[in-house]
Amino acid sequence: MDYVKPIDMVANMAESGAIRAKLSITDMLVRGMMAGALLGIATSLAITGAVQTGVPFVGAIVFPVGFVMIVSLGLELVTGNYAILAVAGLAKKCTWGAVNRNWFWGFIGNLIGSVLYALLLVIALTNTWHVAVAPGTIAQKIIDIAQMKTTGYEPFGAAGLLSCFVKAMLCNWMVCLGVTMSMMSTSTFGKLFGAWLPIFIFFAQGFEHAVVNMFLIPAGMMLGAKVTIADWWLWNQIPVTLGNLAGGLLFIAVPWFLTFHPEPGAKAPEGDLDVGASSIPTN
Repeated sequence: MDYVKPIDMVANMAESGAIRAKLSITDMLVRGMMAGALLGIATSLAITGAVQTGVPFVGAIVFPVGFVMIVSLGLELVTGNYAILAVAGLAKKCTWGAVNRNWFWGFIGNLIGSVLYALLLVIALTNTWHVAVAPGTIAQKIIDIAQMKTTGYEPFGAAGLLSCFVKAMLCNWMVCLGVTMSMMSTSTFGKLFGAWLPIFIFFAQGFEHAVVNMFLIPAGMMLGAKVTIADWWLWNQIPVTLGNLAGGLLFIAVPWFLTFHPEPGAKAPEGDLDVGASSIPTN
């Protein structure tokens, strides 16, 4: 049997979070950059699939490939860590200072990797800005999405910000559920399939993900979207990051901890820690 019971899974989450809290700044930045780039690649793949087929649902089907790679490789995705590290903090496996340290450097790493991939993709799509963006192309779709995710909320004022925040909460409910479900199997296929399901749900419904937007909005700006840096951060990045944090805490970390509370000093079942975290020295 490769099934891991929920109570063992939560102990696994706490142990994994404690190990991640001990990562060096260099490790968090490098793993965060790789995670941000991979999620950007998955996003551009999803947009490509939707544009080429004319069926947006295709994008939702293929997008989770980036997330399952991140989970499999043990990289640092700040949105998933909003739950994993929080469980470790609630279980007193690490200090809240260490939790915030991981969240901060993971965010910075994700941002750098996402923007770097955005730059590379824009160069590839435009032959280094020598080819104009044409209607109906992948580049035009990225521009449209970047504007919709920023200035699209502006006419609604506070209601727009609230809508953005709620979409971000719902998004990270699914993202963090993907992280937890990947820990409910000891087989590679079980981990990948468990991670794929919730990610498909969030992307298909157009919810807001902070790291996806770290790629999409800068890429749209580089391609000519009428979005300023202030628009990016005020109407999307800040409310989405806060919404993702709230969703990870309120919908995953707290309820999972309360209902499957790890016993003090309990260790995760051997072999169940995620790849990457299990290879980190604990001393």
